[in-house]
Amino acid sequence: MNIPEYCCNTGRQNGIPVARVIDTLDRLLSRNDKEGAERHLRYWREEAVRLGDKRGELSVVDEMLGFFRRTGNKESALEAVRAALTLTEETGIEGGLSAATIRLNAATTLKAFGKTEEALPLYEAALNVYTGTLNENDPIFAGFWNNYALALSDTGRKEEAEEAFFNAIFIMKKTENGLPNAAISYLNLATLYESMDDRDESDIYTCLNEAVLLFKDPETERDEKYYDALSKCISSFRSYGLNEDAAEFEAELKEFYERT
Repeated sequence: MNIPEYCCNTGRQNGIPVARVIDTLDRLLSRNDKEGAERHLRYWREEAVRLGDKRGELSVVDEMLGFFRRTGNKESALEAVRAALTLTEETGIEGGLSAATIRLNAATTLKAFGKTEEALPLYEAALNVYTGTLNENDPIFAGFWNNYALALSDTGRKEEAEEAFFNAIFIMKKTENGLPNAAISYLNLATLYESMDDRDESDIYTCLNEAVLLFKDPETERDEKYYDALSKCISSFRSYGLNEDAAEFEAELKEFYERT
């Protein structure tokens, strides 16, 4: 995991050891020790509060956003959203990239639990910062556009969602090791087209075939990120009737798990 720029504590004299906390969290998650990871996060948040280390607490809360979103803990996730937004103001990092990324994480968490209308202003606040700070082809933008597109689609802004998905795809195709994420955006675009009256089946299958080709592209590095992305997409390929491709990807994924 990347440590946001505001995380600068390396020892416990004035705050929690953020880098070590996140490194340990990564190890726990790599072992799929979700209970241990939750205890770890809650302990270090309490420790940050005890020490009055608001920036350290914000670092931990930012990790909580993704963790509780992935584990489906709605109550804890929404509490983390509220805490993240409050701490962003209290730590004085408003207007910077770190604050924008925290808002993006908070927005994605809100959307995951059905609060898309609340998420949209946070996405748009992040976009304002990214637009004024980042190169338009920065990989950070790709993740933003994909998640923002999903929120736009949920609220009926489907043409805007289509454009956002294409923005994500364009950037990821130019980004090192970005093809698997481009494939995910193509699958999301296929789902969007399925919900649009002015799109036919050929548009859907064009997107699906593009996704398949990206996963099979010899230039796509077969690393953990590739297999993580692939694992998220196999069920979609099967649901659209691409059974041969799904079976091929399942065999590839099984072989990877057996090696590791």
